[in-house]
Amino acid sequence: MKNFFDFTGKTVLITGASSGIGRATAELFGRQGASVAITYHNNSAGADAAVAAISEASGKAIAIKADVREKAEIDATVRHVESEFGGVDILVNNAGSLVERLRTMEMTEERWNEVMYLNATSAFFAVQAVVPKMLEKGSGVIVNVTSIAGRNGGALGSIHYSSAKAAMLTMTKGLAKEFASQGIRVNAVSPGVIDTPYHETFTTAEIMENLRKAIPMGREGRPDEVAGVIAFLASDAASYLCGETIEINGGLLMD
Repeated sequence: MKNFFDFTGKTVLITGASSGIGRATAELFGRQGASVAITYHNNSAGADAAVAAISEASGKAIAIKADVREKAEIDATVRHVESEFGGVDILVNNAGSLVERLRTMEMTEERWNEVMYLNATSAFFAVQAVVPKMLEKGSGVIVNVTSIAGRNGGALGSIHYSSAKAAMLTMTKGLAKEFASQGIRVNAVSPGVIDTPYHETFTTAEIMENLRKAIPMGREGRPDEVAGVIAFLASDAASYLCGETIEINGGLLMD
């Protein structure tokens, strides 16, 4: 039987992969034979630990410091990956953050733009940077990491973040329509409440407990549970999935 999760010979670029879902995804791809490039902004220790974990599993990995809010740094990152491992076969647009909770009348133009660039605009320009090599090969996979907030509007004080994540939902469909006939599949995952540094930073213990009570499975998810779905979407097991967003939320939001 074919092992759909053997990524030997594939190059994977994962943005924002020094912790949480990004790091779990990087380590999973590394264990499954891929050459993995991860980006980080400030968390060099986490990025180095991810690279070390992949190396210990006999995988290949590099960490690249990059501010994905800057198109020039995205372009430079992709060139770096291409020089190290060749063209990117799989792009996982994971970088993103709420930055801070702000209600509508507290929002500044600068903060709005920052969060939109960090979450959505960065993903678009990363796609622009990797697609030329994918088109040359006639194949490629892009997985966008959006959020349940993009579907339900998020908690109070996260309208900038939820709007950016909603943009990623529609971006996924638009990219899929444009590139499907050229061998590039584009899909997305939409995590719900996942045990990551995001909630450690932005969600109080009381709110987390209330969220758990609202989840039919009775618990928050783990980063590796999201990573497994990302790997599925990147694999040939998902060869006929195109423009889809898979909700990973323990039943909190059901289509």
